[in-house]
Amino acid sequence: MPKDYYKILGVERGASEEEIKRAYRKLAHKHHPDKTGGDGKKFKELNEAYQVLSDKQKRAQYDRFGTAEPFMGFGGGGTGPFSGFDFGFSAGGGPSSGWEGFDGQGFPDMGGLGEIFDSFFEGLGVRPRRPVYRRGSDIEVTLEISLEEAFRGATKPLAVTTLTRCERCKGQGGDPAAGSKACAACNGRGEVREERQTFFGSFAQVRTCSACRGAGQIPVKVCSACEGSGRISGARSVQIDIVPGIEDGQIVKLSGMGEAGERGTGAGGLYVRVKIHPHPVFVRKGSDLIVTKELKVVGLLLGRKIEVPTISGGKAYVEIPAHFNLKENLRIPGEGMPRFGSFGRGDLFVSFIIKAPKKVDAKIAKLLEEMEG
Repeated sequence: MPKDYYKILGVERGASEEEIKRAYRKLAHKHHPDKTGGDGKKFKELNEAYQVLSDKQKRAQYDRFGTAEPFMGFGGGGTGPFSGFDFGFSAGGGPSSGWEGFDGQGFPDMGGLGEIFDSFFEGLGVRPRRPVYRRGSDIEVTLEISLEEAFRGATKPLAVTTLTRCERCKGQGGDPAAGSKACAACNGRGEVREERQTFFGSFAQVRTCSACRGAGQIPVKVCSACEGSGRISGARSVQIDIVPGIEDGQIVKLSGMGEAGERGTGAGGLYVRVKIHPHPVFVRKGSDLIVTKELKVVGLLLGRKIEVPTISGGKAYVEIPAHFNLKENLRIPGEGMPRFGSFGRGDLFVSFIIKAPKKVDAKIAKLLEEMEG
């Protein structure tokens, strides 16, 4: 049974190359087997779908025949365009269970060939006609924040330039008070009939009307602001909630805050990728922080406490334990970043740089000699 590559990537059949690429990157990032909770099988399936839909020639063949594999004939074990499909019907007159799971309505999604069968089944009254207004695309943007904002959390304003709902017509594409009329291009049917020549012969094919997008009706008074699409170019202002402990590269999703859909259909999602600026003092490793501290030999010998800055803006005072290896980092528990999605905080590690005095006077030299003896 063929795979629905569009469904695997979660895009419409008419998706652009950029939309397909964006959908693949998002899902591949989510299901990568090297990530926690990744799915190797799903990742392989995503790659297979992307290899076909990102190649114009393969995609054209897949849209027409439902497969990107080369045809080897129609008999003797060969694989033709119908290979692997079950054309049987159940006792109730509807499609058999072998068709389920293709396009969400019980019919295989096979591009141009699928459209031929669509027209056949629509003639039998099996499939309802429906408008095909395009849903809004998803959008991905980058939001830069400081390490302190990642530590405390923050609410950040963000303006996104995209297609927004036309407020003049409330996204309907026309004046609701003026009503609508039958589409002249399809005589109100929402579909047009055309002849198509294929290697099977001549087929009378029914297509969705491009003028009314399958609705059969168009506004009497088309909105001059959006020219009937129900959306215009504009800026969408949103507030992004930064959760304490968020990590560099993580994505915050806001459903319905992406591109507006045509004529009131659903808006896409907004994916905000968080980028954390490098910090002049701290280096982050997961929920832990590392700070470098200069250490003087005299202070070390006298056992003085060391002052260490913390990400909260305070200071910690620590003593170096006896026999401590200064090549290692000294751990200060609970002074790191909040653990994202969990409780508690990471640790703060102090990396030491030993600084020798410029000159040792006679008194200190004598004291050191006595300590050595």
